[in-house]
Amino acid sequence: MDELDREILSQLQIDGRATMTDVAQKVGLSLSACHRRFRDLEASGVIQGFSVDLDLDLLGLPFEALVFVTMRAGDGNAVAAFESAVAKIPNVVQAHRLFGEPDYQLFVAVESKQHYQTLYDQQLSLLPGVQRLTSTLVMKTVVDHHAPI
Repeated sequence: MDELDREILSQLQIDGRATMTDVAQKVGLSLSACHRRFRDLEASGVIQGFSVDLDLDLLGLPFEALVFVTMRAGDGNAVAAFESAVAKIPNVVQAHRLFGEPDYQLFVAVESKQHYQTLYDQQLSLLPGVQRLTSTLVMKTVVDHHAPI
């Protein structure tokens, strides 16, 4: 991957709906050269697909929390059971397994503080293998998810 590939990726991160013509013009390539590089980036797996960024506030999910999960045990069965169960909770927007303590970080979006309490009491605290949950509320997003290109 060279600097032109990185610039193509950067442009697509800024606007995933940009036409290949627009991207080619912005990076200074012909349309065919830009399209070839794009196909190569897809074939290599660097580009894994396209998605839509949704505004959680406008979707009626303005209450965001980070939930840190400490597990009782870290064996394969406990990890698999937890990860399978947490993946089925729609309000868990993102989940990461971490090195060290805590074991997981969950990003949760719900309608309100009351909805969060219900989710916490009726689903999160009952996840298999959980020893402790610690929550903190998101004040605002300063940097959106992006790859450092």
